Amino acid sequence: MNPESTDTTPVSDTVTPNSTTDTDADRTVTVEEVKISGDALVSQIKALIQRGNIRRIIIKNEEGHTLIEIPLTVGVIGGTIGAALFPVVAAVGVIGAMVAHLTVVIERQASD
Repeated sequence: MNPESTDTTPVSDTVTPNSTTDTDADRTVTVEEVKISGDALVSQIKALIQRGNIRRIIIKNEEGHTLIEIPLTVGVIGGTIGAALFPVVAAVGVIGAMVAHLTVVIERQASD
């Protein structure tokens, strides 16, 4: 396999659920980490945003350094997703084009 070739499939389907307590609202937050390739980043982020139950998305490089942190609020739902998050999705696309392997950290509000 050529190390310079890009792969459009996720690097792995590793999901690491963790439970932490948010000190601001005193609510439980579920955290998942998914390792993906840079090519699949934009489609993965769009799918997560459309689900609507995401609190925050953090994209990290292979070394674990945070590249971008995207806070999502309940107010960003429905048709406003495209207009409100277009610059964010564009930035995510640039990051995906520049970095081969990424970790996406997904924070969800735990169901009551």
